[in-house]
Amino acid sequence: MRGMSKGRIWILLCLLLLTGRGLSSEEETKFKIDGKVIELDESNFDSAISSFDYILVDFYAPWCGHCKRLAPQLDEAAPILAKLKEPIVIAKVDADKYSRLASKQEIDAFPTLKIFMHGIPTEYYGPRKAELLVRYLKKFVAPDVSILNSDAEVSDFVENAGTFFPLFIGFGLDESVMSNLALKYKKKAWFAVAKDFSEDTMVLYDFDKVPALVALQPSYNEHNIFYGPFDEEFLEEFIKQNFLPLSVPINQDTLNLLKDDKRKIVLAIVEDETEEKSQKLVTTLKAAASANRDLVFCYVGIKQFADFADTFEANKKSKLPKMVVWDGNENYLTVIGSESIDEEDQGSQISRFLEGYREGRTEQKKNSW
Repeated sequence: MRGMSKGRIWILLCLLLLTGRGLSSEEETKFKIDGKVIELDESNFDSAISSFDYILVDFYAPWCGHCKRLAPQLDEAAPILAKLKEPIVIAKVDADKYSRLASKQEIDAFPTLKIFMHGIPTEYYGPRKAELLVRYLKKFVAPDVSILNSDAEVSDFVENAGTFFPLFIGFGLDESVMSNLALKYKKKAWFAVAKDFSEDTMVLYDFDKVPALVALQPSYNEHNIFYGPFDEEFLEEFIKQNFLPLSVPINQDTLNLLKDDKRKIVLAIVEDETEEKSQKLVTTLKAAASANRDLVFCYVGIKQFADFADTFEANKKSKLPKMVVWDGNENYLTVIGSESIDEEDQGSQISRFLEGYREGRTEQKKNSW
């Protein structure tokens, strides 16, 4: 009797090994890449995240209007992303229904998109139209450093990269110089090295010797050139300083980008950022930014973002443009004697503002943003 019992146990163990997971295999959720948006809940979320190298998850609420408009865009993008060499899967979670899962993922607004890369989440701040979303997400499965062997390949690289990420192209640089930093900042920028190129390309990107690292900001039509030294410390500093344009317009998208930048923010508050006088100020801010790369220079129009401007006690009745130095959180500084600037000779006034800030002639205040 005892021997028969051992035999049965042995047979059962063999069956469990053959089936791979024992009795719980009946509960195993199987996922496949078929170009459809996968519905996830608390029972299969972790399994899905571990099953795919790249998965974009839409945390939505059924009653949310923005969520309803986003859903067909994700449906359209899903089959395209599924066919990539390294496929990206799209999934969705009813965060209203599965609130415990939403809380665990720190979801506090709808819709919230997160891309999980090898299980590690990053909040998605990119475009939400299907065509642009696909182009944006291709960045995450692209090579860390693209190798370009002709003018045509340089041109195609810039065009295909789109306008949502900055680009760093090393002309006459070996990819090994950039590989570590390209991997480190893969989520934030495109990286490439150009092995073969003509003088026409040098003229186009405004560099006159090699090696040179060209930083491009397609959305803002800006570029910057770095001629070395190409030690990783100096290279990384240049790259970090060029993730953002010289003068950043404040909106919801750029506020999200600024969260990752630890520099203090010089903020100019104007009445309407589209006015000609405001654009002249932006040009002056860019010049100041070039000479003060340890700071981020930003601007915001009360007409464009009144709620944000109001947290700095700025409104249409204020003397504008108003200048502050913001820490990106709840504290900001005004510079005594340079709280605002006039239209004439703004370059000199901004210089005095920066001098006062660096010398500590400031008053600290709180904002509620």
